[in-house]
Amino acid sequence: MSNTLLQRKSMPRLSILQIVIMSFGFLGIQFGFALQNGNTSYILKSFGADVDELPLFWVVAPLVGMIVQPIIGHYSDLTWTRLGRRKPYFLIGAIFSALALVFLPNSGALSSFLPALWIGAGIVMIMDVSFNVSMEPFRALVADNLPDEQRTSGFAIQTFLIGVGAVVGSALPNWLSKLGVSSKTYEYKIGEKVFYTIADNIKYSFYIGAAVFMIAILVTVFLSKEYTPKEMAEFQGEKDIEVKPKVKFSNIFKDFVNMPKTMKQLGLVQFFTWFALFSMWVFTDDAVSTHIFGLSGDYTKTPEGAIAHNAFVSSFGVYNLVAAVYALCLPLVAKFLGRKGTHAFSLVAGGIGLLSIYFIKDPAMLTYSMVGVGLAWASILAMPYVILSGSIPLGKLGIYMGIFNFFITIPQIINGLFGGLIVKYIYHGQTIYAVVSAGVLLICAAICLIFVNDIGAPKKLIKEEKPS
Repeated sequence: MSNTLLQRKSMPRLSILQIVIMSFGFLGIQFGFALQNGNTSYILKSFGADVDELPLFWVVAPLVGMIVQPIIGHYSDLTWTRLGRRKPYFLIGAIFSALALVFLPNSGALSSFLPALWIGAGIVMIMDVSFNVSMEPFRALVADNLPDEQRTSGFAIQTFLIGVGAVVGSALPNWLSKLGVSSKTYEYKIGEKVFYTIADNIKYSFYIGAAVFMIAILVTVFLSKEYTPKEMAEFQGEKDIEVKPKVKFSNIFKDFVNMPKTMKQLGLVQFFTWFALFSMWVFTDDAVSTHIFGLSGDYTKTPEGAIAHNAFVSSFGVYNLVAAVYALCLPLVAKFLGRKGTHAFSLVAGGIGLLSIYFIKDPAMLTYSMVGVGLAWASILAMPYVILSGSIPLGKLGIYMGIFNFFITIPQIINGLFGGLIVKYIYHGQTIYAVVSAGVLLICAAICLIFVNDIGAPKKLIKEEKPS
């Protein structure tokens, strides 16, 4: 890449509609994520997984993300196709994601060849790889196409669309059940072992999710634009941007060593945040069923267990709905509290929301707990990237967004390896304490924001940190 600095051309502002179309694919991605987050533990338990084993299955997602996202980011930075720079990855990931969404709830049909639990876990892994291939370039695309003064709004709109997808995806199984689609499970045996089918309302939700995923991605692929390498060079004030289909993986490690200081400071914030989120996703389903509904034993096979699970999934829909609305308010809140202050306030709200679950006796009160979680979730999906994007040169957005994912995946991997042991031996199987711990960690993440340097001046940074 040339280091010759020329007069920089101003990046044009985009309309709200253009930003929505550019980010629309994320609605489909989060629709799929919501189905996965809300139902994977339930599906795997139906296939025979114990509650303390669940983190080991969930650890696949962050492990895959840690490997896949930097590679995809690196390639999408330095390649260009007729379809564009980031779009080919959206499309390929969407195709495999849709297939995985269709196959996961049908894993039991293949149990005559392999244990249903193994098949389900394998499909979850494929799903995670595919989600990450589609998702990683979207963060870079927003930063690629928007000037700095529009990035808070851009990530906020992206978070709004994420929230919309998550709300519908989370609520869909319950909606279908109310429309008359069966939520019953049926017993079947393989040898001496008893398994249970996945209810039709969950199966059809996954089928609909696959269709929504593909349609949303296609909207972004065909209706949005990407700047060419020549245009990107002009925005950076450089003579050219090198585009090579063949890249060296050693450059990923070089960029990792030279990551911006702001990224390192955000690392601790992200560690506490995503360790907490992993606990919330894995254990809240069981915590709601056992702590609030008072169920015990193998409750997934009972009508009461289905009611408790639907209440849990609906509560997750609440936090995603709150996140969607709050996302649109983030630019305004940031004007008053600053970007760090906005994120800190939101994380504390999320922490209080999770802590409050311990005191709930009436399931209807979950709605109020999830309001705080929704504020945190909206900010988590937007503000760290807004803060980070100001410290990264344009030509490195893909790779550094991918490397930043390390600070998301590593805490989840650690939680996946040890979270189940903590629940089993320290919390004595009471998952509600894992949820309480998650609330405390979100508050710790807010405190760590004090030490983050929010540069917010990419023009100055480009002169100080010359792209390699």
